[in-house]
Formats: sequence, C-alpha cells, structure tokens
Amino acid sequence: MTENRRIAVITGANRGLGFETARQLARRGYKAVLTSRDAVQGKAAADKLQGEALDVGYHPLDVTRADSVQRLAGFLDNAFGRLDVLVNNAGIFPEQASAHGAHSAPNVFEMPLESLHENLQTNAFGALRLIQTIVPLMRRHGYGRIVNISSGYGQLAHMAHGFPAYRMSKAMLNVITCLVAAEFEEENIKINSVDPGWVRTRMGGTQATYSAAEAAEWVIEAATLPDAGPSGVFLKRGQPIEW
Repeated sequence: MTENRRIAVITGANRGLGFETARQLARRGYKAVLTSRDAVQGKAAADKLQGEALDVGYHPLDVTRADSVQRLAGFLDNAFGRLDVLVNNAGIFPEQASAHGAHSAPNVFEMPLESLHENLQTNAFGALRLIQTIVPLMRRHGYGRIVNISSGYGQLAHMAHGFPAYRMSKAMLNVITCLVAAEFEEENIKINSVDPGWVRTRMGGTQATYSAAEAAEWVIEAATLPDAGPSGVFLKRGQPIEW
C-alpha cells in the first residue's frame, strides 16, 4: 500500500546515478517511480530493484516531449494523487563523447548551435517542463522536494573553457533552481541543485572519483530535507557552494 508512503520520481533512472538514487530512496521507504526514455532498459532496472524486495515502479518518459511528461503526470495523479519528490537526473553530455574521438570538444567559437540546443532541450528545458507539469501534485498536499542534478561545469564562479554547450545547459538548470525556489518562498516545497561530483557511470567513466552509491547519498540528502532545510542553493557533498 502506498497511501502513507512518499512518492518519488527519478528521471533517467535506468542506470548509474539515477538507478542508485531510486534504490536508496526505496530503501528509505519511498515508493520510487523510475523513468527513462528507453522502456526496455527502464523496465529491466525496475525489475532488478523489485527483485531486491523494494517498492519501485516504472513509467516511460522522454523529458524533451510535452506529451510524454503529461502522460507521466496523469499516471501519478491516477495512481497516487500526489508527488513528494522529483529528482531531475536525466541528462546528456554529447560533447564528452566527441572529446574521446579524433577531435577535442569545440570551444565556444566553434560550438554548433545545434549542439547547444540539444543540450538545453534535455538538461534544462526537460527539467523545467517536468517542474511546471508536476508541481500541482506537490502543492495539492503542501509538500515537495525537487533535486536538479547539476554539475561543477555549470558553476559560474569557476567557469572555464571546454564543453561549452554542456556548461551552458547546466548553468541554465541552476538558474531554473533559483527562479523556482523564489516562487516557493512561502511553501514547504524545496528545490536545490546538486553537483554529485565526478561519478563512475557510463557518462563519468571508470576513472571517476565517486561510486554511484556514494554520490546518490548526497542526492538523497537533498531529496529528503526537513522542513527547516535550505532551498534555492547549490549543494556539493551536502554543503552549499558558489553558483
């Protein structure tokens, strides 16, 4: 039964950080709804966690499509009538893949605008689309926690060269965090950006510093903040950092 359980949605949860975040939320007693664009991989991920006796479900989601987001919202409304936690983890880093090829990632002068558009569609606009659509399910019962998985590459205080489209998309995601937090000033709905660090996932590679399980702990901390917890901040290892 889920009547007394908090409901959490994790995007891009078929592997890596998203998968581990879903696992740890479910272990804490949440009903975790995994989402992913690839339905086969997503269902397999949910099946694996169900095999660990965890209360998880799956729903397909393409964050770049408004109709897909609407279908998810309709499912949540019909199945639970609420949403307590949204972890915007789905993201792409196509420039990173190109950097491992014959040519390094382009600088900002050479960056194709199509690359910027692709990054923004998933990493920023996708998160905003979900927030706009799903927040009514949080406001319905006066509680919500939103975690935007960001990156140090989007930190304006330490902006550097390389991967310009990815950097701009994560910087915009941080702006979304700040704007939405201002709207929630009088409500018990909190939103924060989290830099999980360099994580050993398919995106981060095998040489990365942190395991997905380690990084997920910091995501979980932001997703389960008490009522007195912060909102509208950029967190790394549980501590606020500069934007």
